[in-house]
Amino acid sequence: MLNRVFLIGRLGQDPQIKYTPQGTPVTTFNLATDRRWKDRDGNLRSDTQWHRIVLWGSQAETAAEYLKKGSLIFVEGNIQTRNWEDKDGNQRRTTQIRALRFQFLEPKGTGGHPIGTEDVHDAKDADDDIPVDESDDDVPF
Repeated sequence: MLNRVFLIGRLGQDPQIKYTPQGTPVTTFNLATDRRWKDRDGNLRSDTQWHRIVLWGSQAETAAEYLKKGSLIFVEGNIQTRNWEDKDGNQRRTTQIRALRFQFLEPKGTGGHPIGTEDVHDAKDADDDIPVDESDDDVPF
């Protein structure tokens, strides 16, 4: 079975960081994604979906420090549904994205952080071992 989500969107508000009783940082924020299309009459239409994102550990701290309302990011994670009982005894349910990694998509200065990837628990990115040829000898112009 596969439970994987890839989203690109903008934060709807500044991230909120909290700590578990064990001291683990947890950051949450809402991410807006857009879909645009033309209807049968040629009118431009759009739809915005909001996604609740949850980050844990060192990523939570990085997000809380560098992300802000309006930041453009890529998120990879999985869908998670939680059930609980509120203080009035009502059964509640929420669906959220538990982020496995995120990436800043804005240049340094516009989003507050250089373009880069932060992985869960500072896990090494699989692409780090791939050599990159940065010469422009093959550029046709």
